[in-house]
Amino acid sequence: MLSDNIKKVRQRIAQAAMKAGRSSNDVRLIAVTKQVDAEAIREAVHLGLTEFGESRVQAAAGKISNPGSEIFDTGITWHLIGHLQKNKVKTAVELFDLIHSVDSEELAELLDKHAGRAGKTQKILLQVKLSDEVSKYGISKCNIMKMLETIGDFKNLEIEGLMAIPPYFEDPEMARPYFRELRHFKEEAEKAGFHLQELSMGMSNDFEVAIEEGATMVRVGTAIFGERKKEAR
Repeated sequence: MLSDNIKKVRQRIAQAAMKAGRSSNDVRLIAVTKQVDAEAIREAVHLGLTEFGESRVQAAAGKISNPGSEIFDTGITWHLIGHLQKNKVKTAVELFDLIHSVDSEELAELLDKHAGRAGKTQKILLQVKLSDEVSKYGISKCNIMKMLETIGDFKNLEIEGLMAIPPYFEDPEMARPYFRELRHFKEEAEKAGFHLQELSMGMSNDFEVAIEEGATMVRVGTAIFGERKKEAR
């Protein structure tokens, strides 16, 4: 089942990339492991996946840094794709290779401080708020260039690109304008002299459209690991 799911997702990525005149090698598949146990992650690693994303720092800690999980120190790359609380920054720096969800100068300052203490250059993406949804985090569109300038001066952070989570639509085509807008911000930033190589956008229901609009990273959970149980509130 998992093998088939991964194969289907890779085929969908390849088809979307071909449609856009791109190479599938330019799109990184981030397997989202929210509510996925270590055994399934280990199987996914054996099936060739190398990059995994977690939404919560605490949930990730048991999977990444626990030798008993049997996926400890496997050389895979870990991404934090969910909102990062300021009191979890130290642990996040210890655990994650790339943090997708930097959404304020204050958070960036804390990351810079803890990365410096750890002797690490922390790779990050700036999360952009593209909609008015209260549940979505991110930097307002009018502040993107200012944040790139400010955070770009921090010694222990490296801005790799931009990330966004558009509203959910049953029809993935409805998300296209949001993906296109994020690509536009990347292009404008590059014209201003910023080197942004990554666009993290697109999930299980809409990643093909995101790839057509320039995504270099897609965050896919359900299409790989199946439906997750709803978390208790």
